[in-house]
Amino acid sequence: MVSRDVTIVNEVGLHARPATFFIQKANTFKASIWIEKEDRRVNAKSLLGVLSMGIVKGTAVTLIADGEDEAEALNGLEKLISSELND
Repeated sequence: MVSRDVTIVNEVGLHARPATFFIQKANTFKASIWIEKEDRRVNAKSLLGVLSMGIVKGTAVTLIADGEDEAEALNGLEKLISSELND
């Protein structure tokens, strides 16, 4: 299991369209992936879970992955977040 702290930089946070891009990317990996904010953790492959977090621009979250491609998953998701969820 690996984890990484990231800060959401796009204007609307992880809502609607950006959340969909994030979830689609997360679903390309075999590893189990979670997103954690404060004391709450949700499945990063679940649209309802991610939207329920209320993640806005500037929010620091922790990405957690566990599985055979866990490092690749975190690298890919971090790259997507740093591109402002436009890829």
